[in-house]
Amino acid sequence: MKRLAAGAALALAAVFGLSQVPQAAATPARDTATTAAPVFSVMDYGAKADGSSNDSAAIDKAITAANAAGGGIVRFPSGQYKSKNTVHLKSEVTLQLDSGATILGSSADTYDKPESNPNDDYQDYGHSHFHNAMFYGDKLTNIGFTGSGTIDGAGNLITGNPDSGEADKIISLTRCDGLTLDGITLRRGGHFAALINGCKNVTSDHLTIDTASDRDGWNIISTTNVTITHADIAANDDALAFKSDYALGAKLSNGHVKVTDSQLSAKCCNALMFGSETCGDFSDYDFQGITITGADKSGLGMVSMDGANISDVHYRDITMTNVHSPIMQKIGTRKRCGGNPGVGHISDITYDNITGTGNTPSFSPTLWGESGGNHISGVTFDNVNLTVPGGNGTMSTGVPSNDANDYNPKSIGTRPAFGWYLHNADHITFNDSSVRFAKNDGRPAVVANSGSALRLNHFTAQRGSDSPADVVVQNVSGYCLADSANTSGGALRVSTSGSSENCSS
Repeated sequence: MKRLAAGAALALAAVFGLSQVPQAAATPARDTATTAAPVFSVMDYGAKADGSSNDSAAIDKAITAANAAGGGIVRFPSGQYKSKNTVHLKSEVTLQLDSGATILGSSADTYDKPESNPNDDYQDYGHSHFHNAMFYGDKLTNIGFTGSGTIDGAGNLITGNPDSGEADKIISLTRCDGLTLDGITLRRGGHFAALINGCKNVTSDHLTIDTASDRDGWNIISTTNVTITHADIAANDDALAFKSDYALGAKLSNGHVKVTDSQLSAKCCNALMFGSETCGDFSDYDFQGITITGADKSGLGMVSMDGANISDVHYRDITMTNVHSPIMQKIGTRKRCGGNPGVGHISDITYDNITGTGNTPSFSPTLWGESGGNHISGVTFDNVNLTVPGGNGTMSTGVPSNDANDYNPKSIGTRPAFGWYLHNADHITFNDSSVRFAKNDGRPAVVANSGSALRLNHFTAQRGSDSPADVVVQNVSGYCLADSANTSGGALRVSTSGSSENCSS
């Protein structure tokens, strides 16, 4: 009879409590419908778990044995496992870290060196090389990291471009099919705690990542069919980022992703982000029940810099505090992708039940499309309530400066609105939403420039004592304000130029 598949075996392992099995090298039993996955303890393959001996060879041997048996669980009992070499993952093998088990990174500079990549110029160095990691695998099926233990780079992984022998990530996987990340903690990951590219069928539950002293949390690149629940990611750079680059020599699709009931923070950068690497298209994303507690760039960021079409993305029940730019969408023209990419699109995006507080007056919530046929289109805000710092005086309502090759919120100059700034955007609707400031501001609440079909339905805006208007509409065809007011209940003051009103359905 065939041996039990790793996915089913892992589920049975949980049922039978295999984290408590004896530390003995397993001999795979003949499979039946109730046969549990065989367990291979790293201690039986020479691991010392003393925090100083190099246990990499023992870990590799246990993985090889589990793979040769047709699949199984490689178990790490409680202890400190120093891993000075890159561990090479294999198909049908799950690494189970028991409570109290920690795998530690090393400063010995004996990890695999970065492989060459002819597509290096299309993305940053860290995205282009995968071998230089604590754990690496390519074209693997049904692999996982589970349990309640920790993998800790221990301050030894590189946050910049590593030299030969240095690792800059904990987990590095390419072209995998069937990945599970459950229960474990990834800490001090260097450039990335986890980097996956070209994968599919990824699930994660109760994953904890702490890279607040390093860089990125989890980068999910050119990957489809992803379900993440109860993640807790505290990063310095991007916390949870969805990207599509050209590192694998092709423009790959992304999508069918659901992230729920998670907590994110990013000290310097973006909490929940699309991009900046955006070669292949993105579609069908659902984010729900997410708490963001800091981001010095975007709380909810979405950029198309390299020709990608981003569509069918939905945010619901999200709370943000202490973010530079609560919501930002931008289409840029960097075009850093193979195959002569054009300019991308952003369309069919919804935000429902969102609250957020910003922490800088310059980076107002922004939708910035490109000209011509590359406007942002079809964005709906339902019950989206933002409070921004305010504190600016009056200023020109003209179009601010923009660096089309830069995706950061600061790439656009100080917005002429304290609240929403909309540029080259069509079919934008606000329902039962509001924008307020913490400190009096001389700018309008909303400025819309060059677009069409802007609708504010039951929209509430705070009024600055020196602001020239509450809503400024410039070269927008078919705008409409319905049942909208300032926070005192008065009518919104609207200033228009080159625009037409249309409140028909």
